[in-house]
Amino acid sequence: MRYTPAALALSLAFGLTASVLYSAPSSVLDPRASALVSEGRGAVASGNLEQAVDNFEAALAIQPGSVTVMLELADATRRQGMQGKALHYYRVALVQDPQNIEAITGEGTALVEKGAVEKAKRSLARLTTLCGKTCPQTKQLALAIAKGPTPRMVSADEVKPTPVVSQN
Repeated sequence: MRYTPAALALSLAFGLTASVLYSAPSSVLDPRASALVSEGRGAVASGNLEQAVDNFEAALAIQPGSVTVMLELADATRRQGMQGKALHYYRVALVQDPQNIEAITGEGTALVEKGAVEKAKRSLARLTTLCGKTCPQTKQLALAIAKGPTPRMVSADEVKPTPVVSQN
């Protein structure tokens, strides 16, 4: 019984140090990653999405797990038309930060573009509970859902070859 207070104090000290070691990672970007992200944003603005994705992937290699870089990469791949890859990046960001409004909005938009409107409506409901109906991200996702998925398939009737007759 006489060791109980000492054992309690020692376990409290170990508990505190363990919780400090598992705290959230810093959101400050490494200067090299920050430079690559700004180059990638410039490439997106100029329409060079391949270069933007390369820059964001390099920034992610420098600072793995950065939610900021992950969201930029997801947005760039979504703009390229690779919604499946963008969904992966959005979901990785949501694992690290489950209430990230930008990630939920991007995920919902990518789902709509892919044709999964019902899943996008679930993202909209989640977004509405987090920031309300007047939030700009909620309005953006609601507009994307109202617009509907982008048609991707080309029918065979639209691409009929014209027969060419030539003499031998």
